[in-house]
Amino acid sequence: MNAILSNYSASISELKKSPSSIIEEAGDEAVAILNHNKASAYLVPAQTYEKLMEIVDDYMLANKVKERIEDTDELVEVNLDDL
Repeated sequence: MNAILSNYSASISELKKSPSSIIEEAGDEAVAILNHNKASAYLVPAQTYEKLMEIVDDYMLANKVKERIEDTDELVEVNLDDL
């Protein structure tokens, strides 16, 4: 059985009937959308989604920095006074 990672849940039928009431009831929390009692999607507030995208972006940038630091073939020595 898969875990439902939300305090709120609604069936797809409930979502079709009244999406705004489900969003309103959950407030700032995500809603698990269930299909045959299994989470098929999560309805996430815009603020939460935006924050998640920032976290993912930071993670991707950190990985790129790590790759570039480990790639010693293209290192260029500079003098700070020359910058």
